[in-house]
Amino acid sequence: MVSKSSPPAASDGSDGSLRNAPRRTPRRRDRRGRGLRGPLFPPGSPAHRTRAEVFDDLVLDVAQSLDRRWGKALSGTQFAVEDVPPSDPAPWEGSGVPLGRSFPAEAGQPARVVAYRRPIEARSHDEDDRADLVRDVIVEQVAHLLARAPEEIDPHFGER
Repeated sequence: MVSKSSPPAASDGSDGSLRNAPRRTPRRRDRRGRGLRGPLFPPGSPAHRTRAEVFDDLVLDVAQSLDRRWGKALSGTQFAVEDVPPSDPAPWEGSGVPLGRSFPAEAGQPARVVAYRRPIEARSHDEDDRADLVRDVIVEQVAHLLARAPEEIDPHFGER
């Protein structure tokens, strides 16, 4: 007579039976294999752009548009991008994280406007919001540098 065996009972791992069981990884595709397959441009391909490179292009676009209008006043001004602000805030800055800073020209150093990429990306919801926020931060810092109102530097300041 052949006896039917019951399926093994689940174990909590105390006897070691499930300890070496393979872990299930989340699926990347739908059940028919037609879901997301991966990045459109894989890293290393000529068309691949990192988030930092895209952010640099946003800052460059804003700087070029301001240079067309305020070129004489901004001559020699450098525009830069840093990932995060330094850990020692300036005394006049509040307790929040700065999104950008401006440094006036002094001792042979040109004037500089710096945008901080990670805080700006953290506060933006999508690509359009990020572009608007980058524009507002750069315009605000240039206005501070030139001692003018941001609305005077860019008539569309603050419009989102």
